[in-house]
Amino acid sequence: MTQPLILLSIPNLREKDVAVMPRLRELTAGGEIADLRPSFPAVTCPVQANMTTGRLPREHGVVANGFYWRERRHPEMWTAPNECIEQPQIWDLLSHAPGGLTSAVWFPLHSKGCEADYVCTPAPIHNPDGTESLWCYTRPVELYGALRETFGHFPLKHYWGPLAGIESSRWIADSALFAARQWRPDFFYIYLQTLDYAAQKAGPESEAAGQAIEDLDAVLGGLAEGMHEAYGQRPLWVIAGEYAITSVREVVYPNRLLREAGLLAVREEDGREHIDFEASRAWAMVDHQFAHVFVADDDEQTIRRAADLLRGASGVQEVLVGDERVRYALDHPRSGEAVLICRPDAWAAYYWWFDDARAPAFARQVDIHRKPGYDPVELHFDPATKSIPLDATLVKGSHGAQVRDRAQQTVVVVSQPLKLPTGPMADTQVFDIVMKHFGL
Repeated sequence: MTQPLILLSIPNLREKDVAVMPRLRELTAGGEIADLRPSFPAVTCPVQANMTTGRLPREHGVVANGFYWRERRHPEMWTAPNECIEQPQIWDLLSHAPGGLTSAVWFPLHSKGCEADYVCTPAPIHNPDGTESLWCYTRPVELYGALRETFGHFPLKHYWGPLAGIESSRWIADSALFAARQWRPDFFYIYLQTLDYAAQKAGPESEAAGQAIEDLDAVLGGLAEGMHEAYGQRPLWVIAGEYAITSVREVVYPNRLLREAGLLAVREEDGREHIDFEASRAWAMVDHQFAHVFVADDDEQTIRRAADLLRGASGVQEVLVGDERVRYALDHPRSGEAVLICRPDAWAAYYWWFDDARAPAFARQVDIHRKPGYDPVELHFDPATKSIPLDATLVKGSHGAQVRDRAQQTVVVVSQPLKLPTGPMADTQVFDIVMKHFGL
């Protein structure tokens, strides 16, 4: 009988965090730990695609946490289905293994519609009046009904935003145990995002970040005990830290710079300013510590002008254009004509307005889909005004920049000796660990 493998994807899990997590240490006692160096861009969707395909963005096409579909002039953040990944993933390959190995995929991004045997991922229903109804996409379809009856609705408000916390990870762990007891999949991939939030909001060394580590360790203890019971044997545990969050002290505003230069155009709607994607010569889809800069008609003169402008901005480490994108495997048609990379102590905000009174209404709302860029200021929702402040300096931690020192590395921890590399592992090598375990 093949030993089951459970891959936990836990962003911002660092070696010093493992040292203060007794239940995680107990789970992986007798195993190994190695440094993990995430590939650029070190953000959720690309890193998860790297780990599940063994390939880099130039091949799998996930160049950020969002996409700009040029033919429709439409940005899409966080909602693309699994078909956006252009390479086979672990579960696709396992399904063709001799004997047919089964897989479960729990909550990683871009998992909606994936071909794993068992799937669970958030899929709230967007109602005509602008409200949302809680729901999850599952395979089999009826699974979410059973999970809802057992555990209640998935607590989406605790998954992202000002109320983000351990409640969502606890629901994910409990529902994964429900599936494991019923089906015992050979491969189980689980995303637990708890360590992301407090580290961005208050800083990676804050008291709140420390509490998140303690809370997650308690969940891992229950998950480990439940999985051993469900399978009737000890699975191989592989825990990957995805990326590390670093303290930030500076904000870069690429879209404001492009607007000042006359490259980004806005349209007015009810007294508010929105990006006019058709009229803009260049605009930036920002994502933590980097940004894809899209230039109309691939105009070389505009590309050079935008790149030179952004290179001179404080907080910017480098700007890549043309063949320079090959350096970080971002030479894919979905990439921007230029790619901006911040220093590790800076991050990029999506703002394009100069007067907060002219900001679009969604800027003050927890609205991750309509904003053409990532907005961690949502974590600082103000209950008094029931809105998001428009002060990007409130954010104290970020990630995504090219890894240049050990503070930006995380870890891979395994529960039994596997002869992990002595030097830092690449995120693509997580794929190799899984394939080797199953003899593929």
